[in-house]
Amino acid sequence: MGEFSIAYLPGDGVGPEVVGQARRVLDAVGEKFGHRFEGRTALVGACSIERHGREITDEVIDLSKSSHAVLLGACGVPGGEAVNGRHPERAVLDLREEMELWANIRPLRLSKHLLGSSPVKREIVEGADLLVFRELTGGIYFAEPKGRGEVDGEPAAFDTLLYRESEIRRIVERAFEHAEKRRGLVTSVDKMNVLESSRFWREVAEDVAAGHPDIDFHSMLVDAFAMRLIISPRDFDVVVTGNMFGDIITDEMSVLAGSLGLMPSASLGDGGVGLYEPIHGSAPDIAGQNVANPLGTILSAAMLLELSLGLPEEARAVEDAVEAALAKGYRTADIMEDETSLRVGTAGMGDAVIAELIS
Repeated sequence: MGEFSIAYLPGDGVGPEVVGQARRVLDAVGEKFGHRFEGRTALVGACSIERHGREITDEVIDLSKSSHAVLLGACGVPGGEAVNGRHPERAVLDLREEMELWANIRPLRLSKHLLGSSPVKREIVEGADLLVFRELTGGIYFAEPKGRGEVDGEPAAFDTLLYRESEIRRIVERAFEHAEKRRGLVTSVDKMNVLESSRFWREVAEDVAAGHPDIDFHSMLVDAFAMRLIISPRDFDVVVTGNMFGDIITDEMSVLAGSLGLMPSASLGDGGVGLYEPIHGSAPDIAGQNVANPLGTILSAAMLLELSLGLPEEARAVEDAVEAALAKGYRTADIMEDETSLRVGTAGMGDAVIAELIS
């Protein structure tokens, strides 16, 4: 029996709904395997701005750091607007920075029961299995200077893109570590034909690759990769890239799965404490309607069990329960296929997964 502390940060929009279902699943795991998950819930995002005047408070950051793991929903309001002059999404960036989480891991494992949900042809997506490593604390998201001003007498805005060698080297090394346990293929994605930072990224990535001669390594321009990802996803195994490119291509990757609602992620640093969240946004247009797909958050909880709590058997049990629920035809609105599917809401999908987990 293990005792673990988890910080639940539901956030905005559909966040409380999907995190609520993932928490139910974790509680069911605790009952089945004899663990105790002590959870504390706190505000982040727009709801934190409205209550505390900040996207995230120091107390919530301290709670996150002192927990074994963090499960996050999503932050944001309709149109990505500011709330009282502040941006809710900043809470996630602050968490990553304060917790020193520099490696974002986004897997794509297509369920054989959902191949019909993908807009991409079955013969293309079947068998695709990718693991994307996105550098999380560098690049254009964090580099200074940035701001607004005038150029040639007209309003303008600017951001800078900075990468240090250490930031590139550690994320590429981690990608290679995982490739050794998989198919032994690493693809580094950059834009070296235009960006000096990408030329440097490629130099460092190639230097790391030289230390792993048994791994098949390739570099690709991001535009070429974006095309190949859709027309030939089985060509890739482990992919590593920078912050901005990683954000974009993993959202594109969700098209192969059929829905953003299916995609989990983990953000890790040098220690065991991690931040886990689905890759989708707060989807305020469907909030409170019991229609959001909780599977991305439930699968994020499975990653939490394995990567932060060291419970791989329990993680596999959750993944198997998700697969079993899908095999029986349970579908939320975003992955409905035909009249033979059993349409359920957010809570109904949680019920279906838990039923399979405890059976």
